[in-house]
Amino acid sequence: MATPIERALGVFHETVARVPAYRAFLAEQGIDAGQVRDEAAFRALPLMTKENYFRRFPLDARCREGALARAEMIAVSSGSTGEPTFWPRTARDEALVAERFEQVFYDSFRADERTTLAVICFPLGTWVGGMYTTSGCRTLAAKGHKVTVVTPGNVKDEILRVVVALAPSFEQVVLLGYPPFLKDVVDTARARGIDPAPWHAKLVLAGEVVSEEWRTLLAERLGQGNILYDSASLYGTADAGVLATETPLSIALRRFFGAHPDLARERFGESRLPTLAQYDPLARYFEEHDGTLLFTADGGVPLVRYHIADTGGIAEFGAMMEFARARGFVMPAGLNERGLRELPFVWVFGRSHFTVSFFGANVFPENVTVALEEAPIHTWVTGKFVLMAEEDTAQDRRLRLVVELAPGVAADDDKIEAIAAAVVRALMLRSSEFAHYVPKERQRPEVMLAPAGDPTWFPVGVKHRYTRNTRPTSA
Repeated sequence: MATPIERALGVFHETVARVPAYRAFLAEQGIDAGQVRDEAAFRALPLMTKENYFRRFPLDARCREGALARAEMIAVSSGSTGEPTFWPRTARDEALVAERFEQVFYDSFRADERTTLAVICFPLGTWVGGMYTTSGCRTLAAKGHKVTVVTPGNVKDEILRVVVALAPSFEQVVLLGYPPFLKDVVDTARARGIDPAPWHAKLVLAGEVVSEEWRTLLAERLGQGNILYDSASLYGTADAGVLATETPLSIALRRFFGAHPDLARERFGESRLPTLAQYDPLARYFEEHDGTLLFTADGGVPLVRYHIADTGGIAEFGAMMEFARARGFVMPAGLNERGLRELPFVWVFGRSHFTVSFFGANVFPENVTVALEEAPIHTWVTGKFVLMAEEDTAQDRRLRLVVELAPGVAADDDKIEAIAAAVVRALMLRSSEFAHYVPKERQRPEVMLAPAGDPTWFPVGVKHRYTRNTRPTSA
């Protein structure tokens, strides 16, 4: 069997042979592909980024034989300006991603034994999540797993309608979607007097990092019985589909690190918890680069040493287990052989670029800036702000915006309302993901106005950060 680096070198050489854009990319830098025969030479190859590759070469040139028409399906993701990025797919690509869904449905949910209703709660249409997830789940059904797929999309009333009607015919229900949206679905059900416990619900999550407190809360509200086996987060991207999955073992480790922030900082470099997942190194070849992740993966647009700009890291299976055991981790009694795969680990905090992930949509500061430049708002503010996505005391996800007022300008409710409305307009206009992923009732940000030079949010003489993961301790 080929080793991971041999597989990565195979993707590289096939990409050179068949993809015109990549040949041109290497030629510009004077690289002789024939000399790239080992790991050292591979790791010396230039990084592929959206700036130096995707935005410079036409889409056709980035496909095999320079022909987009060879793709069998095209998915779309929107960038900071709302300009779409197109991601060609083939049946081979989707088969690889289906293996990751199979890992979750087999290992965690035992869908080979239990009749399972898979409810697709991601947005449907051209966007990556819904159709890709639907394809993966239908592949499981075709392979003989006891999976039946229903596709209400991200419409709460439709989700509840189909689940209430269909759940009694199945042994379990799997809800697949963005974490804050799925919580909203569960909370809405409970508010309407619907008891979700008889669903025997499982969760497949993607798009955002969730806290272990969030996982525990949802388990309680759904009446779940095994915290390690009842949910799994996917590390996925529009660029290459699902890269890695949470496993019962990785969840057990994450909960251990969550209870020991000092150990989390020692292992991951930060006390906050990343998503901790395991990956197949023969399907996705990961590398670490200055605290961020690179990967090589075959696909409709092959990716070689692609710098996705996610902050994170990797560790071999043995190294991670040795680290954890040496610091007191004990394998939970309920962890069985289905939850134990000796695969390497990858952890991810999120994009290193200054974006905020909200209901699976990237909220870019540039779009907030546009809103603050509207008249008369630009006369009230300095242009500085802090954008955050936070969980409130009810564990609901909120988009919060702190805006610095110009000197001498006083805060009032009219200004708050005008800024919130302008931000919603800007995001709806420039981000199709925000418009379609974020429920209407959550699109309006909670706005706070701070005086110029506020030491908590806008300290003088300090390089300003437009996004934060958490509030300052003094706030």
